[in-house]
Amino acid sequence: MRPARLINPLRAVAVTAAIMLVPVQAATAAPAEPAAATQQAAASDARTEVTVSPVDLDGPAISAVEVTVKNTAPQRLRSLKVSFAGPVGWAVQPSVRGVDGSLATGASTSATFRIQVPEKRSGFVLRTFTATAVYQGGDGRGTATGTRSERSGSPQANLAAAYNGVAVTDESATTAGDYDGEGNTFSAQKLAAVGLTPGATVEALGARLTWPDVPAGSKDNVASSGQAVELTGKGTELVFLGSGVGSGATGSATVFYTDGTSDTGSFGFPNWSFDPVTAHGATLVKSTDGRNRPDGYGNATVKYSVFANSVPLDASRTVEFVVLPANANVHIFDMAIAS
Repeated sequence: MRPARLINPLRAVAVTAAIMLVPVQAATAAPAEPAAATQQAAASDARTEVTVSPVDLDGPAISAVEVTVKNTAPQRLRSLKVSFAGPVGWAVQPSVRGVDGSLATGASTSATFRIQVPEKRSGFVLRTFTATAVYQGGDGRGTATGTRSERSGSPQANLAAAYNGVAVTDESATTAGDYDGEGNTFSAQKLAAVGLTPGATVEALGARLTWPDVPAGSKDNVASSGQAVELTGKGTELVFLGSGVGSGATGSATVFYTDGTSDTGSFGFPNWSFDPVTAHGATLVKSTDGRNRPDGYGNATVKYSVFANSVPLDASRTVEFVVLPANANVHIFDMAIAS
């Protein structure tokens, strides 16, 4: 990599690696003679492979990225064009490259792109780079995509390290927190009445979770905004304990495994007071009477609730860390793996 003049002003980002193909499904072939049927089956199973080389993110500089396309189908691949894109705002030259000639079965070709890498940003950062091949022949699908993610920095050691808000206050000091943006919070006394005391165990959706083990008036939850948090283990579901504020408390969590793969799942929480308790597929955990307001305890006839929801895991892999949804209306008190 060499220093170079800037192509555009950019922000620094960085990211972890995962490659996937997103081809269009082939049409079902008509019945054929046995030899032809075998060939057609091979073509149907084949997927044009698109891979992206590691991206050097030690900016500011111009980094060279190589995109490789491999024809795995019995038919020749021709009229190939390859495009490459990075995070929003990262300039790439050229945006598309044409490849002369054609590719026989098993043959590969590469196209090189230059991407402007800004100065590295502190903290954990995850970004994805995408290459797309458009072609004729080959597997007959016409397009295939490869992605690569790179990361820099380290995830938070646990969810408590990512706490950024106060959701629970004592009824004698209600101004110590602000859960919903209007100065309202859960009452510590009313939570205790339903078993949610600091450090209490919460069983939900097959997982064993823990209510935040901090005094009232302390940071005790994460308003989700894409934080990366370490979490280790194997299981079938990743369970979140929390509730929503405002409306539309939904988003996607991405689970990264120790083998470098990842899964993304969507979930949401009902609003802590006015949504149906099963909104977004959530499960009600506990409800309390009333809430703490800036002027003291009130709204005693209204229920304020905590919920659980989950996303599926690949039970054969070990979780390394989780990237939380980028939606601050999603508030999370804990997360755990259900086996």
